[in-house]
Amino acid sequence: RLSCIRNNVWLACCGVLSAGLAVLSSLGLLLFCGVPFSITVLSAPFLILGVGVDDMFIMIACWEQSSSKKEKSDAKSRLAETYGEAALSVTITTLTDVLAFFIGTWTTFPSVRSFCLYTGTAFVFCYIYAMTFFGAIIALNHKREQGNRHWLTCKPVQVDKGQSEKSCLYNACCISNCSRESCPESEHPMSIFFKKYYGPFLTNRWIKLLVVLLYGAYLAGSIYGCTQVREGIDLRNLASDDSYVIPYYDDNDKYFS
Repeated sequence: RLSCIRNNVWLACCGVLSAGLAVLSSLGLLLFCGVPFSITVLSAPFLILGVGVDDMFIMIACWEQSSSKKEKSDAKSRLAETYGEAALSVTITTLTDVLAFFIGTWTTFPSVRSFCLYTGTAFVFCYIYAMTFFGAIIALNHKREQGNRHWLTCKPVQVDKGQSEKSCLYNACCISNCSRESCPESEHPMSIFFKKYYGPFLTNRWIKLLVVLLYGAYLAGSIYGCTQVREGIDLRNLASDDSYVIPYYDDNDKYFS
Protein backbone atom coordinates (compact mmCIF):
# COMPACT_ATOMS: atom_id res chain seq x y z
CA ARG A 1 0.00 0.00 0.00
CA LEU A 2 1.15 3.54 -0.75
CA SER A 3 -0.70 4.97 2.24
CA CYS A 4 1.63 5.75 5.12
CA ILE A 5 -1.11 4.51 7.46
CA ARG A 6 -2.03 1.23 5.73
CA ASN A 7 1.55 0.28 4.92
CA ASN A 8 2.51 -2.95 6.71
CA VAL A 9 6.28 -3.01 6.22
CA TRP A 10 6.99 -3.55 9.92
CA LEU A 11 4.39 -6.32 10.06
CA ALA A 12 6.20 -8.21 7.29
CA CYS A 13 9.60 -7.64 8.92
CA CYS A 14 8.31 -8.99 12.22
CA GLY A 15 7.05 -12.08 10.40
CA VAL A 16 10.57 -12.76 9.17
CA LEU A 17 11.90 -11.94 12.65
CA SER A 18 9.53 -14.53 14.11
CA ALA A 19 11.13 -17.22 11.95
CA GLY A 20 14.58 -16.02 12.95
CA LEU A 21 13.70 -16.21 16.63
CA ALA A 22 12.52 -19.79 16.11
CA VAL A 23 15.91 -20.73 14.62
CA LEU A 24 17.83 -19.07 17.46
CA SER A 25 15.63 -20.70 20.10
CA SER A 26 16.02 -24.19 18.66
CA LEU A 27 19.78 -23.83 18.23
CA GLY A 28 20.20 -22.44 21.74
CA LEU A 29 18.08 -25.12 23.39
CA LEU A 30 19.65 -28.11 21.64
CA LEU A 31 23.21 -26.80 22.00
CA PHE A 32 22.52 -26.21 25.69
CA CYS A 33 21.29 -29.80 25.94
CA GLY A 34 24.51 -31.02 24.32
CA VAL A 35 23.05 -32.22 21.02
CA PRO A 36 25.88 -32.62 18.44
CA PHE A 37 25.98 -29.93 15.76
CA SER A 38 26.80 -30.78 12.13
CA ILE A 39 27.42 -28.53 9.15
CA THR A 40 24.21 -29.72 7.47
CA VAL A 41 22.18 -27.92 10.15
CA LEU A 42 23.17 -24.60 8.56
CA SER A 43 20.63 -25.22 5.79
CA ALA A 44 17.77 -25.44 8.31
CA PRO A 45 17.17 -21.66 8.62
CA PHE A 46 16.13 -21.49 4.96
CA LEU A 47 13.46 -24.14 5.56
CA ILE A 48 12.22 -22.40 8.69
CA LEU A 49 12.11 -19.05 6.89
CA GLY A 50 9.94 -20.51 4.15
CA VAL A 51 7.45 -22.04 6.58
CA GLY A 52 7.48 -18.99 8.86
CA VAL A 53 6.75 -16.56 6.03
CA ASP A 54 4.01 -18.88 4.77
CA ASP A 55 2.38 -18.84 8.23
CA MET A 56 2.72 -15.07 8.26
CA PHE A 57 0.87 -14.69 4.95
CA ILE A 58 -1.92 -17.00 6.14
CA MET A 59 -2.45 -15.02 9.33
CA ILE A 60 -2.36 -11.64 7.59
CA ALA A 61 -4.82 -12.85 4.95
CA CYS A 62 -7.24 -14.06 7.63
CA TRP A 63 -6.81 -10.78 9.49
CA GLU A 64 -7.64 -8.77 6.39
CA GLN A 65 -10.73 -10.90 5.73
CA SER A 66 -11.98 -10.36 9.28
CA SER A 67 -11.98 -6.58 8.71
CA SER A 68 -14.98 -6.91 6.37
CA LYS A 69 -17.18 -8.01 9.27
CA LYS A 70 -18.45 -4.81 10.83
CA GLU A 71 -19.67 -6.48 13.99
CA LYS A 72 -16.11 -7.67 14.69
CA SER A 73 -14.16 -4.48 14.23
CA ASP A 74 -12.34 -4.44 17.61
CA ALA A 75 -8.89 -5.98 17.92
CA LYS A 76 -9.88 -8.82 20.26
CA SER A 77 -12.73 -10.05 18.08
CA ARG A 78 -10.73 -9.71 14.87
CA LEU A 79 -7.76 -11.54 16.37
CA ALA A 80 -10.05 -14.33 17.60
CA GLU A 81 -11.54 -14.57 14.10
CA THR A 82 -8.04 -14.64 12.62
CA TYR A 83 -6.88 -17.48 14.85
CA GLY A 84 -10.12 -19.34 14.23
CA GLU A 85 -9.41 -19.30 10.49
CA ALA A 86 -5.61 -19.52 10.35
CA ALA A 87 -4.63 -21.65 13.34
CA LEU A 88 -6.01 -24.89 11.88
CA SER A 89 -4.02 -24.80 8.65
CA VAL A 90 -0.88 -23.54 10.41
CA THR A 91 -1.16 -26.32 13.01
CA ILE A 92 -1.65 -29.06 10.42
CA THR A 93 1.32 -27.97 8.30
CA THR A 94 3.52 -27.67 11.39
CA LEU A 95 2.54 -31.12 12.67
CA THR A 96 3.28 -32.78 9.33
CA ASP A 97 6.67 -31.03 9.07
CA VAL A 98 7.64 -31.87 12.65
CA LEU A 99 6.56 -35.49 12.21
CA ALA A 100 8.55 -35.84 8.99
CA PHE A 101 11.77 -34.50 10.51
CA PHE A 102 11.47 -36.34 13.81
CA ILE A 103 11.02 -39.59 11.86
CA GLY A 104 14.31 -38.70 10.19
CA THR A 105 16.06 -38.85 13.58
CA TRP A 106 15.80 -42.65 13.43
CA THR A 107 18.50 -42.81 10.76
CA THR A 108 21.90 -44.30 11.57
CA PHE A 109 23.81 -41.33 10.08
CA PRO A 110 24.69 -38.90 12.90
CA SER A 111 24.78 -35.82 10.64
CA VAL A 112 21.32 -36.56 9.19
CA ARG A 113 19.98 -37.30 12.67
CA SER A 114 21.37 -34.01 13.96
CA PHE A 115 19.91 -32.07 11.04
CA CYS A 116 16.45 -33.58 11.49
CA LEU A 117 16.46 -32.98 15.24
CA TYR A 118 17.49 -29.33 14.93
CA THR A 119 15.05 -28.65 12.09
CA GLY A 120 12.11 -30.41 13.73
CA THR A 121 12.65 -28.48 16.95
CA ALA A 122 12.89 -25.23 14.98
CA PHE A 123 9.49 -25.98 13.40
CA VAL A 124 7.99 -26.33 16.88
CA PHE A 125 9.40 -22.95 17.94
CA CYS A 126 8.26 -21.43 14.63
CA TYR A 127 4.70 -22.47 15.44
CA ILE A 128 4.93 -21.11 18.99
CA TYR A 129 6.22 -17.73 17.82
CA ALA A 130 3.61 -17.50 15.05
CA MET A 131 0.79 -18.15 17.51
CA THR A 132 2.10 -15.77 20.19
CA PHE A 133 4.68 -13.23 19.05
CA PHE A 134 3.30 -12.53 15.58
CA GLY A 135 -0.29 -12.39 16.82
CA ALA A 136 0.74 -9.70 19.29
CA ILE A 137 2.46 -7.77 16.49
CA ILE A 138 -0.75 -7.87 14.43
CA ALA A 139 -2.69 -6.42 17.37
CA LEU A 140 -0.13 -3.66 17.88
CA ASN A 141 -0.15 -2.83 14.18
CA HIS A 142 -3.96 -2.60 14.31
CA LYS A 143 -3.68 -0.20 17.24
CA ARG A 144 -1.25 1.93 15.22
CA GLU A 145 -3.68 2.09 12.30
CA GLN A 146 -6.56 2.98 14.60
CA GLY A 147 -4.51 5.88 15.91
CA ASN A 148 -3.78 7.13 12.38
CA ARG A 149 -0.05 6.79 12.99
CA HIS A 150 2.78 6.70 10.46
CA TRP A 151 4.07 3.22 9.56
CA LEU A 152 7.73 4.19 10.15
CA THR A 153 7.75 6.73 12.97
CA CYS A 154 4.43 5.70 14.62
CA LYS A 155 3.61 9.38 15.11
CA PRO A 156 0.09 10.75 14.48
CA VAL A 157 -0.35 11.89 10.87
CA GLN A 158 -2.58 14.70 9.67
CA VAL A 159 -3.98 15.00 6.15
CA ASP A 160 -2.08 17.68 4.22
CA LYS A 161 -4.48 19.77 2.17
CA GLY A 162 -1.70 20.73 -0.22
CA GLN A 163 -0.60 17.19 -0.86
CA SER A 164 -1.47 17.36 -4.57
CA GLU A 165 1.38 19.82 -5.03
CA LYS A 166 3.87 17.44 -3.44
CA SER A 167 5.71 14.57 -5.08
CA CYS A 168 4.38 11.02 -5.02
CA LEU A 169 7.24 9.97 -2.76
CA TYR A 170 6.36 12.70 -0.25
CA ASN A 171 2.68 11.79 -0.33
CA ALA A 172 3.44 8.11 0.28
CA CYS A 173 6.01 8.53 3.05
CA CYS A 174 5.33 11.80 4.85
CA ILE A 175 1.57 12.44 4.96
CA SER A 176 -1.68 10.54 5.09
CA ASN A 177 -3.10 10.48 1.58
CA CYS A 178 -6.35 9.19 3.06
CA SER A 179 -7.94 8.70 6.42
CA ARG A 180 -8.96 5.29 7.75
CA GLU A 181 -12.62 6.08 7.12
CA SER A 182 -12.16 7.22 3.52
CA CYS A 183 -9.93 4.27 2.58
CA PRO A 184 -11.62 1.07 3.79
CA GLU A 185 -9.93 -2.28 3.34
CA SER A 186 -10.56 -3.67 -0.12
CA GLU A 187 -10.47 -7.30 -1.21
CA HIS A 188 -7.17 -8.40 -2.68
CA PRO A 189 -7.19 -8.80 -6.50
CA MET A 190 -5.80 -12.33 -6.18
CA SER A 191 -8.70 -13.31 -3.91
CA ILE A 192 -11.14 -11.89 -6.44
CA PHE A 193 -9.50 -13.90 -9.23
CA PHE A 194 -9.76 -17.23 -7.40
CA LYS A 195 -13.29 -16.54 -6.14
CA LYS A 196 -14.91 -15.21 -9.32
CA TYR A 197 -12.91 -16.86 -12.10
CA TYR A 198 -10.73 -19.79 -11.07
CA GLY A 199 -13.26 -21.36 -8.68
CA PRO A 200 -16.16 -21.48 -11.16
CA PHE A 201 -13.79 -22.67 -13.90
CA LEU A 202 -12.48 -25.53 -11.77
CA THR A 203 -15.96 -26.69 -10.72
CA ASN A 204 -17.10 -27.13 -14.30
CA ARG A 205 -18.11 -30.76 -14.99
CA TRP A 206 -15.69 -31.32 -17.86
CA ILE A 207 -12.84 -29.54 -16.10
CA LYS A 208 -13.30 -31.75 -13.05
CA LEU A 209 -13.15 -34.82 -15.30
CA LEU A 210 -9.98 -33.47 -16.91
CA VAL A 211 -8.41 -32.87 -13.50
CA VAL A 212 -9.16 -36.46 -12.44
CA LEU A 213 -7.58 -37.81 -15.64
CA LEU A 214 -4.50 -35.63 -15.22
CA TYR A 215 -4.11 -36.71 -11.62
CA GLY A 216 -4.43 -40.36 -12.66
CA ALA A 217 -1.65 -39.87 -15.21
CA TYR A 218 0.47 -38.10 -12.61
CA LEU A 219 -0.09 -40.89 -10.08
CA ALA A 220 0.83 -43.58 -12.62
CA GLY A 221 4.00 -41.70 -13.55
CA SER A 222 4.90 -41.28 -9.89
CA ILE A 223 4.49 -44.97 -9.16
CA TYR A 224 6.64 -45.85 -12.16
CA GLY A 225 9.26 -43.32 -11.08
CA CYS A 226 9.43 -44.83 -7.58
CA THR A 227 10.28 -48.20 -9.09
CA GLN A 228 13.20 -46.63 -10.98
CA VAL A 229 14.77 -44.71 -8.09
CA ARG A 230 18.37 -45.60 -7.31
CA GLU A 231 20.49 -44.52 -4.38
CA GLY A 232 22.47 -41.49 -5.44
CA ILE A 233 23.69 -39.86 -2.24
CA ASP A 234 27.44 -39.34 -1.87
CA LEU A 235 28.23 -40.82 1.52
CA ARG A 236 31.47 -38.80 1.72
CA ASN A 237 29.38 -35.70 2.43
CA LEU A 238 27.97 -37.31 5.59
CA ALA A 239 31.38 -37.69 7.26
CA SER A 240 33.77 -35.15 8.75
CA ASP A 241 36.76 -34.04 6.68
CA ASP A 242 39.28 -36.04 8.73
CA SER A 243 37.22 -39.22 8.89
CA TYR A 244 38.62 -42.54 7.68
CA VAL A 245 35.35 -43.04 5.77
CA ILE A 246 36.38 -40.62 2.99
CA PRO A 247 39.56 -42.42 1.83
CA TYR A 248 37.70 -45.73 2.21
CA TYR A 249 35.02 -44.66 -0.27
CA ASP A 250 37.67 -43.14 -2.56
CA ASP A 251 39.54 -46.43 -2.71
CA ASN A 252 36.29 -48.37 -3.04
CA ASP A 253 35.27 -46.31 -6.08
CA LYS A 254 38.76 -46.49 -7.57
CA TYR A 255 39.27 -50.25 -7.33
CA PHE A 256 35.81 -51.79 -6.93
CA SER A 257 33.40 -49.48 -8.75
